[in-house]
Amino acid sequence: MLYFVLLIVFPILGIYGQSLSAGWGAFADNVTEPLAWKAVALTVKLALIATIINVLIGTMAGWVLIRYRFPGRKLLNSMVDLPFALPTAVAGLMILLLLGPQSPVGQWAERLGFTILFHQPAIVIAMVFVTFPFVIRAVQPLLEEMDPAEEEAAYTMGATKAATFFRVILPNMAPGIASGAMLAFSRALAEFGAVVLVAGNIPGKTLIASVYIFGEIESDNVVGATAVSVILLTFSFLILWFVNHLQTRRKGR
Repeated sequence: MLYFVLLIVFPILGIYGQSLSAGWGAFADNVTEPLAWKAVALTVKLALIATIINVLIGTMAGWVLIRYRFPGRKLLNSMVDLPFALPTAVAGLMILLLLGPQSPVGQWAERLGFTILFHQPAIVIAMVFVTFPFVIRAVQPLLEEMDPAEEEAAYTMGATKAATFFRVILPNMAPGIASGAMLAFSRALAEFGAVVLVAGNIPGKTLIASVYIFGEIESDNVVGATAVSVILLTFSFLILWFVNHLQTRRKGR
C-alpha cells in the first residue's frame, strides 16, 4: 500500500492538483484552448487507427502462435514483448532510421510523391509498435483455454471453418480482443518517446497531445500542460475501469 500510495496515488493527485492550481477559470481556458483540443483530437484519431491495426494483426499473430507449430515459433513468441523491453526513444530512433529520407522505404515513398516521416503515418507506425503486444497477450490465454470439443462439435454438425470461427472461436476470443484493444488505445494516447522523434509540430496535422504537453512544459506553462494531461489521464482511467469490468464479468461467467 505504501508503494502504491507514494508512486501512483500521489503523482496522479499532484497532476490533478497542479492543473487546478490557478483556479477553475484557468483550467477551463487551458482545456478549451484550440491548439490543445486539436492535439487531443488528433491523438485520439491516430490512436484509434493504431488500435484497429493492432486488433487485426494482433489477433492473427496470437492465433498463429497458439494454433501452429513451426521452427522459430518460441523465438517469435518471446519477441512479441520486445516493445515492452525496448526504450521508447530507441524505438523512435529505429523508426526514424527505417523511414527516413536516406532509407530504402523513405526513398521509395518520395518517388511515389509522399513522405512518411514527420507525417501521420509515421506516428501511427510508432503507436502500433509500442502497443503491439497488448492484443496478442490478451488473446493467447483465451485460445489456450478453449475446449477443442467445441470446435469438433461444430464441425460434426456440418459447420464450415468460417462459420465455426465466427460463431464458436471468435466469441471466446472477443473479451481478450476488447481488453487488449482498450489497453493498446490507452497506451497509444500517452506515447511520447517513440512518437516525438517521428512526429511534426503542425497543429491539427502532426502535433499530438504528448508533444503538445512537452512544448507547454518548455514554454513554462505547467498549468496548461497538466490540464491536457488530465484529459488523457481521465481517458485512461475510464478505459482501465471498463477493462476491469469486462474481466470481472468474464470471471463471473
